Amino acid sequence: MSKAKPTTPQRNDMSPDAKKSDVGQDPKKPVNLRANAMPTDGFVLSVDGKLKTQFETEADATAAAEKLKQAYPVIQVSVYDAIKRVYTPVELAGK
Repeated sequence: MSKAKPTTPQRNDMSPDAKKSDVGQDPKKPVNLRANAMPTDGFVLSVDGKLKTQFETEADATAAAEKLKQAYPVIQVSVYDAIKRVYTPVELAGK
């Protein structure tokens, strides 16, 4: 009997440059917020009182809030305007 060489699992190695090139490709991608920072511009999706995702326009934030509210009607969803410092609650259309 011959001894078989142990095989090592193959890794999909990507160069660090390949990983970095994907970052920042989509300029309209929403930005996740830091837990300890209040936004100073833009519109932020607030879920159950916690700020989650920042959007450039109110329309984008409202659309995301409505989609989330339809999927999970029990949660409290609102859009925070960082410039005016105002929360706008989002409700289902049927209520």
